[in-house]
Amino acid sequence: MNDFSHILAGVRLGFLHRQALARLMRETPEDSAILSLNPESLKASGVSVLALDFDGVLANHGAPTPLPEAIEWLNRCVSVFGDDMIFILSNKPTRERSQWFSAHFPGLRFIAGVRKKPYPDGLQKTGELTGVPLSSVLMVDDRLLTGCLAAVNAGARACYIRRPYVSYRHNTTAELFFMLLRRAERCIVLAASIV
Repeated sequence: MNDFSHILAGVRLGFLHRQALARLMRETPEDSAILSLNPESLKASGVSVLALDFDGVLANHGAPTPLPEAIEWLNRCVSVFGDDMIFILSNKPTRERSQWFSAHFPGLRFIAGVRKKPYPDGLQKTGELTGVPLSSVLMVDDRLLTGCLAAVNAGARACYIRRPYVSYRHNTTAELFFMLLRRAERCIVLAASIV
């Protein structure tokens, strides 16, 4: 399978699940960010497992480690869920990131060796590893047509981060590209949901 099959899947599956994505977008506050998620409230709502994207969710694009405030939030999540119930599900699982998590959150696992989001494979593997139904798994992502779509496609819960971490100073080109991509996704989802 080529590297870009997940992009075509995003378009195809995004159209198929356009109503669910549009509803998710409408129900997500404009200022939603990782720090606005209360781990205790998530647990009380029936979430048992967290699957987290990295870029935009825990750090700015291309950063090797989470930001300090994201690390504090992760510590809160570990105290509520346990580190064995938190996963990193990123389309860019770098060795440097994996090594950092091994040193600082050794029980937290990366999901690798599966097709990229929006395919449901990573979330299905998360469910298998934890023995938890996918309806109790929350995918936290800043992209509608990757992580959020993977969650909808898998029957998991989706949490859309509308205010991702961004640093134009550190990675201007990539941040501009992903800012435009996020906006394009919102437009595509809204336009497709009218059809």
